[in-house]
Parts: sequence; structure tokens; C-alpha cells
Amino acid sequence: MKGAFHGTSSGHHTMPASIRAALGPTNTGKTHYALTRMMAHASGIIGFPLRLLARENYERLVKIKGERSVALITGEEKIVPPGARWFSCTVEAMPLDRKAEFVAIDEIQLASDPDRGHIFTDRLLHARGTVETLFLGAETIRPLLQKLVPGIEIDIRTRLSSLSSTGHTKLSRLPPRSAIVAFSMSEVYALAEVIRRRRGGCAVIMGQLSPRTRNAQVELYQNREVDYLVATDAIGMGLNMDVDHVALAQLSKFDGTVPRPLFPQEIAQIAGRAGRGMKDGTFGTTADCPPMSSALVEAVEQHRFDPIQRLYWRNHELDFTNPANLLKSLTRPPPLRGLTAGRVASDVTTLESLMLDPDIRESARGKRATALLWDVCQIPDFRKLGDDSHTRLCARLYTHLVKEGSVPANWMEGHIRGLAKTEGGIDTLMHRLTGVRVCSYVAARTEWSRHSAMWQERAREVEDLLSDALHERLTARFVDRRATTLLRRLDSDSDRSLLSAVKPDGEVLVEGHSIGRIRGFTLETDVAAGPDRQIILRAGRKALLHEIPRRIRMLQDTPDTSLRLDTTNGELFWEDTRLGRLAAGPSLLRPAIQLFPAEFTDTVQKTHVETRLLDFVAQLIQRDLKPLYRSQTLAEREPQLRAILHRLMEDGGITETLPEDHALPPALKSRLRKGGVEVGRFSIYCPALFRTRPLALLGLLHALHNKTPIRPTAPGRVSLPWSEIHGQFGWIRAGDTGLRLDIAERCIVEMHQLTVRHDHAAPLSLASRLGAKADMLPSILKGLGIAHQPAEAPSSAHAGPPRPLMILNDRKTRASRRCRSAPHHTPPRRPAPPRTDSPFAALAALREKIRP
Repeated sequence: MKGAFHGTSSGHHTMPASIRAALGPTNTGKTHYALTRMMAHASGIIGFPLRLLARENYERLVKIKGERSVALITGEEKIVPPGARWFSCTVEAMPLDRKAEFVAIDEIQLASDPDRGHIFTDRLLHARGTVETLFLGAETIRPLLQKLVPGIEIDIRTRLSSLSSTGHTKLSRLPPRSAIVAFSMSEVYALAEVIRRRRGGCAVIMGQLSPRTRNAQVELYQNREVDYLVATDAIGMGLNMDVDHVALAQLSKFDGTVPRPLFPQEIAQIAGRAGRGMKDGTFGTTADCPPMSSALVEAVEQHRFDPIQRLYWRNHELDFTNPANLLKSLTRPPPLRGLTAGRVASDVTTLESLMLDPDIRESARGKRATALLWDVCQIPDFRKLGDDSHTRLCARLYTHLVKEGSVPANWMEGHIRGLAKTEGGIDTLMHRLTGVRVCSYVAARTEWSRHSAMWQERAREVEDLLSDALHERLTARFVDRRATTLLRRLDSDSDRSLLSAVKPDGEVLVEGHSIGRIRGFTLETDVAAGPDRQIILRAGRKALLHEIPRRIRMLQDTPDTSLRLDTTNGELFWEDTRLGRLAAGPSLLRPAIQLFPAEFTDTVQKTHVETRLLDFVAQLIQRDLKPLYRSQTLAEREPQLRAILHRLMEDGGITETLPEDHALPPALKSRLRKGGVEVGRFSIYCPALFRTRPLALLGLLHALHNKTPIRPTAPGRVSLPWSEIHGQFGWIRAGDTGLRLDIAERCIVEMHQLTVRHDHAAPLSLASRLGAKADMLPSILKGLGIAHQPAEAPSSAHAGPPRPLMILNDRKTRASRRCRSAPHHTPPRRPAPPRTDSPFAALAALREKIRP
């Protein structure tokens, strides 16, 4: 009967063939037991639900029996040495016509799957070893096994370790050696990305991966290069790894037709991957998935589930007289209670589509052509593109096979060569791998090709090429080896286990990984903000436990010549390294220090650095503002000058002139001048402070103290457009021009001296000394309150150049000018009303012009 295993036992077997079942939850050693039983016989075949498992157990058998004695048969791979005695297969690819003493089917409860269940049911009913038949699976199928296979011996096995729930756990708090399970590719990617950012990386397992890629990802996890695994429910089928905890990110899935909640036994199958051997495991939910109900938790922990009520069945005694009869035989109703028709499989839908093609109907005449058509229809739709491309592919192959007797070499060559490309992302490579699987399936049908072995080898080479590229892409995207290594060592019990070093150029190495560079006291990493950066900084701070104190001692011992203040922005440098910047302090000449982010372990270290920088700044201020500090010695000898000098010191070298200042006796003014202090029309100031370095420093200190923007001016300039220097220290407004204060005061004194007795022509060099163009001079003089008028044209009798401006000495004009220039000076008589158009019409305006 087609579909059953036939054979006779070896001569030393006299007992009738036994049919047994080993049932129980995961981690009961069922697979190991089955392989052991198979190897005790002279020959054996075992069927697994996944190509991955068939390949994995094939490799286990090869290590024990040798590759000449072991065969691998899946839809895409066929390795059958001439002397092969033990076969590892997928359930669909089990060689039904081969005799074997031992036959086993793994995960027999999948007979209740509406898509693939009819395959498992067929093997349950018809696959038999000549000596021993063994079914492995969950206890939920026990009642139906006893009903459908009379006399079957059932061995109930108990789990070797316990399985307990931990409830809901946040992704960031999942323990190491955890597997996170989702049910869509997009969700797997999203979870893997989160784990990479928060925990350094993870391996990724999906059913669509090739065995080579899957094994590489498993090895990544098993070798503890990563501590987390993100997977689909593919791990629920016999994937044995060192998983301590299984966390489900979803409690529902799309089953191919509609979304539905997971069955308790499905959850148990997945959760059962936690724990291995005698080691206990835990399970729970994570991410946005709600906690499981108490009833569900109890069912999983106690392995108590409702028995399976029905198995899916499809007729295996097919009528190949013609396609119509073939289709009719495929849809025959089940013969027994407990069996039911499953979903219409892709091979049946392909057959229905091809039967609509007149050319196909014409070609499929007779049993042989119809059987060939059915074989072609059974090519799996690995690509699942959702269009008619798979049907068209089958139609072309069938046409070639009918007309030419084999698949053309150029067809195989074109398809395989077109897929041998490693560029592209993860999804692109996975799509190419599905295409290679189709080629592998076609090549594995030895009767379809004259060079089947060659095409199998070519397809395997391309699959390996794509698999390696896919593994590299997955690892590059979801694994940060540096972060994973550092995180594992950071979580260890002893800090001394962290191997670290700082190279002379400041590069910081931890566990052989470069994590950044130390500049001053700041660790600069190549990672942007996020969990990865936090991991790197944690490792860096442990690595710098001894380096930071050493650098603090170096800073304390370094001479002031190694330190520098940038007056354009207030930043402080040690050699070429930025340490911090000045900030507003208790007074104008006593700024504070704001350090840049640093890796100090306590406030004491920070205080040491701040103190050293404050000492440097204090010395710098006293050096560059030496004329100001020197002027303070006058206060000890001249009590009458103490108030003025105190104001001058508080205001940083320039303070506005008050009425009482104008009443100073000439002798006191002379002493101030000898001490480096001038009493001008607008202000009292130290002329020596208007050199480049002191003025830049004072401008910075005033901006910080008054919390105004720092706007440095070009050194050496004595005038600029007022819009460029509005509000800056040491400048006053004269029309639309800003003049440096000392230049403006000097100009007023000179003009006063020229016009003491009579009007006087303005000096020809006046404009250049003010750093302005000649046509700007009237506006500047007006802004300074200096009366002037255009000079009369010279007579022809007088030689010499013309005088463009005449400075007036009229008493009223000068009095008016003095009132406008110094509004706080009270004349003997009623003062003239202040001019609103003068820049010095009020004290507030004067304060604004002289200092910010």
C-alpha cells in the first residue's frame, strides 16, 4: 500500500513489530531516547517537523555513526550515501518505499495542525518500522493515539526540571539567558533592536532562516557572545539551547487565516524551552504583552491541557488516471471518526490552477503524466509572494519535464546565478534564500535533472553564501559586541575583573575594546545618546578610576603657562583641552567656574579642579588688570578717594562720573591721574585698561556678570558701527558710531583745549584718529556734544588747504554741551532741559553707553 513502510526484520528479530509512543512535555529527553533506540537497530528512519531539526540531528548521528552510514533527506537537501542505514528526514520527505527496522515520528501532535496535519496523520496511520515504530509528542494526543492505533504502548514521560512563571517583566529587566518570543517578523526586528540598544545585542531565530544561518545565530548565543535571543515560535520545536527564561511578547498569532489567541499547549511548547536537563526554567510575558491569567499559568506549570479532539487527514490513495480524478481523490472525506479534512493545501490550489490551463490539461493524459503533474504541484511555495508566480513557475517546470524529459540546464543556471548576490538588507537576503530553496527542491528530485548532484551542490553553495551574508547582516544590526562584552563584565561581582588601559593619546581601552577618548576629564565616546552610551560610560568610569586622580594631580602641578582663557567665549583650556568655562560669580572680578561634563567619582575631585582653575583665573585677572589693582593703593594714602576707587574696582575699571566727582579739587584729580585713573566727561576710568588684552578680559567679565551675550570686537579698533557693539563694555555712542571710551574722552579734552579762547578749526587728522570717515565727523561730534559748524570758504589771499569744520567756543554752546554731556552736573543756576536726542540725556542712557 503506497504510503506505508514495508520491510522485514533482520534474522535475529523474532518478536512481532512493536508500536510505541513516548509522550510528555518539553525537556523530557524524548528525542535523545528516539535516536538512541534508532541506533540500536540495524536501520532506521526518523522524521522531524522542521528542516532545521532534521539537519541538526543528522549532524549528531554523523558524529556517532560516520557520514557514510547516515543520510539526510529534506525537501531541499538529499545526502544519501550508498551504504546509509540511518536516515534523518523531514516528515514530508521520509522515503516511504524504503525498508527500515525502526521508524519514528517527532512532534506527532502536529497531526492536529490544519495546514500540515494531514502529513503527520498519514505517517501515524501508515508509517511502520519492521521491528519498532515510535511516536514522540505531547500527551494531549494520547486518546486519539489509543483510538487510531489499537494496541499501541504509551510511555508517559515527566519533565526533568520544573517550569514556573515569573509574571510580566519589562524588556530592560529581563535576566541574561532569556529568549523573547514574537509571532511576526516585524515584531522580532523591533524587539531585537530594543535589546541591542539596552542590553548590547541578541541572536535572532526565525523559521525562514536557513540551517546555516540558524546555527550561526545559535552559536552566537551558545558561545555567550550575546545573552539574549529573540525568536518566533520556531524555537518551540526541538531547539535545545541554554535558555533560563522564556518571555512571550505576544499571546496571539496570525495562523495563516485569522489572528487568534495562543492555545495553552502552544504556550507550554514555547515556554518549555526554558531550562535544560535538570536545570529549572521560568517563563512569563514582556514588552506590551499583558500578564497571563492564573488559570493559564497553572496549566503551563502543571502540564495539564485538554486532549486533542481531532486530527487532520487527507487521502493518500490517489487516483492518477487524470487530473480531475486526482483532485476528486484528494478531496475524499475521512473514513474514521476523529479525522477531519484540513485546510486546502498549496499543492491542491496549485493543481486546481494548472487544470485551468488547456495546454496543461492536454499534456496531463494518463497516469504517468498526471503523477508527474502532482509531483510538480507539491513543490513548496517557499516565497509566499501572494500572487500567481508560484503557479507559473510550476507550469513552466511541468512543461519542460513533459516535453524535454528534464529541467533544462539553462533554467537551473539562470535561477541559481540570479540569486547569488550578497548585496541588500536582511529581507532581501531572506527572499533570495527562499528562491534558492525552490532551486534546491527541484535539484533534489534526481529524476528531474541529468546533473542533479551538480545542481544540488551549486544550490548549496549559493545558499551557504547567502546564509553567511544574512548572518553577518543580522549580527551587524542586532549585536553590539563591544556593549555586550562590557555589560557582562560590568554586571560581574568584582570591578577588578574589568581589564582597562589609557593610551598616551587618551584612547580608553576596556576588555580590548576602544570605548572612546579621555580629553581632560571628559570621556568622549563614539556613541550618541541612548542606552549604548550609558553602557560605554559605565565601563569608562570604571576604567578611569585611577586615571582621573592622576590627571587631577597633574593639573594641580602644572604651571599657569599651560592654562589658557579664551576671552572670546570664556572657555578654559589645559594645553589644547577644554575643561570648562567662566560663569557669573559673586562679583565682577570674581567669576565662577562651570566645568564641562567629567568623569569625577565624587565632589572632592571636582572641587580640586575648580580650585586650580579659579587660582589661575584670579592670577590672570590681577596680571592683565594690574593698573586697576595698582590704583587701589591710592585709597590707603587718600581717604577722600576711597569711594571713587571702590566704585572703580566694583565696576571693573570704568565707572560713570557723578556730580561730586566734578567737584574734586585739581590736586586730587592730579593724584588720580598719577595713579593711572582719569576723571573724564562721561566716566572715571583707567586708560591702561584699554589695551587689547585688558579690554578683552573686561568685556568678557562684564558680559558674564551682567548675563549678556559675549561679543568680542576686533583688536585695535577705536570705532565701529553702533549696531555691532551696542551694549558692549568700554564703548559709547556718538551718533550712529560707537567710539572706544578713552578715545572719546581724549577727543573731548583736546577739543576743549583748542577752543578755550576762541573757535578753532578741527584738526585734519581728527577723523583718522577717531577711526572714521570724514563725512561721519559731524555726526560723531554732535553725538559727543561738541558744538561745530562748517568752516567758511578761505579767501584766495590765504594759502593752504580748506578747513572743513570749525569747533565753536561760544559760552552758551559750551554750557549747553556740558549739560548734555554730563546731565548729573548741577550748574549754579537752573539747568537747561535735557535734550532727548543726545546719547547722554539721562543717567540711564549714560549707564547704557558706558557699560552693559
